[in-house]
Amino acid sequence: MNHALSSIRRTFVRFFICCIYLWGSLWYDKDYLVGKHFDRQHFSDGWKWILRYWFGQKVLGKNRHVPWPCPADVHIASPKNIVFDPDDMHSINSSGAYFQGIDATISIGYGTEISLNTGFITANHDMRSEGRCHLQGKPIVIGDCSWVGMNAVILPGVTLGAHTVVGAGAIVTKSFPEGHCVIAGNPARKIKDLE
Repeated sequence: MNHALSSIRRTFVRFFICCIYLWGSLWYDKDYLVGKHFDRQHFSDGWKWILRYWFGQKVLGKNRHVPWPCPADVHIASPKNIVFDPDDMHSINSSGAYFQGIDATISIGYGTEISLNTGFITANHDMRSEGRCHLQGKPIVIGDCSWVGMNAVILPGVTLGAHTVVGAGAIVTKSFPEGHCVIAGNPARKIKDLE
């Protein structure tokens, strides 16, 4: 009897997930509806994100232009310039995060964790011009398995190697391409090397 109930439950869950996938495919890019957050065998986080964020994103219009499920408190100026693995979508959807991506890409390495209220700025304002003009954007590259702490800001042209830890509140103005280190402060400097 338990085996029959378990089988019925699995079938129902798969059917429900297929319905959410079809619904999500109408509104989001299918390339983002893959990976560990969109497991077809159980009701994983990705399916919950579609149900939770769809109304605010696609009906109310907050982050309507973003091709993946995204909460209203994340600001993504140019989603086409954000490069990340769908397995790391939970980091991109970190509460209060700001991804600018003007005129340059923001590449987030696999396994990188991004904390709350972080900023990734590819283009600064042009102080010599009136209005809302920006300087030419410069790409940001974050290596694999890195950690960006709460309230940290990564500025244009910064490259961080793999296994870099950015301390909370750090303002990263220069690159640390060698990775395997902890950086912190304003402006950020290397605090220690990691093995």
